[in-house]
Amino acid sequence: MILAARGLALIAYLALLGLILVWTTWIDPPEIVPISVALVILVLPLLFPLRGMLHGRRYTHAWSSLLALAYVTLGITLAAAADARLYGLLMTAASLAWFAGCLLYVKLDARRARQIAS
Repeated sequence: MILAARGLALIAYLALLGLILVWTTWIDPPEIVPISVALVILVLPLLFPLRGMLHGRRYTHAWSSLLALAYVTLGITLAAAADARLYGLLMTAASLAWFAGCLLYVKLDARRARQIAS
């Protein structure tokens, strides 16, 4: 079960990262700001937990779940706009899956660590 939670968190995290990259560069590039600026604003925060997510660190999963909430908010905001509804729904789904996977992994890993300690 702990591997499934970690897998969900990692797959959803990478799916969100890929979604933002593909959507911002190819599907619907922004017209107001340069693509590079949009990528820095949207992708740079996602790069901070990359190493910890790949190595399965509990602390990284814990704080990155809070980062996922920012992308949930952004996804809901984009889903409310008629022209970016699909993008917003996909972003919201990936962010919620990332959030749920992180919380489940942290809970199960902490339980496992307590069992090992006792």
